[in-house]
Amino acid sequence: MDVQKLIEEVKAMSVVELNDLVKALEEEFGVSAAAPVAVAGAAGAAEAAPAEEEKTEFDLVLKDFGANKIGVIKVVRELTGLGLAEAKKAVEGLGTIKEAMPKADAEAALAKLKEAGATAELK
Repeated sequence: MDVQKLIEEVKAMSVVELNDLVKALEEEFGVSAAAPVAVAGAAGAAEAAPAEEEKTEFDLVLKDFGANKIGVIKVVRELTGLGLAEAKKAVEGLGTIKEAMPKADAEAALAKLKEAGATAELK
């Protein structure tokens, strides 16, 4: 396969498909796509600063459901398994939709909510 064709194929993939591709590549080659975390000490400091652990669990927080409230409710139902009334209440109440999600799942869920027109963030 030509490199340019491969790039075009990757461009056409959804966020979830890209996430699955990255996981498959990591498993196939025994590597991690996580960016290395560099810790820099202050100049002239007697001690080096302790390295902070990379956060592995995230909370999905809905800030605004936007103009497509029904679409956002559908996504929330898909992500949480809630019934229609509970999902509607969760969307209207804004706030945390799902807690302690793995990074990859949280990013995929965030992308789905944004695609539906919502404003959300990971904490």
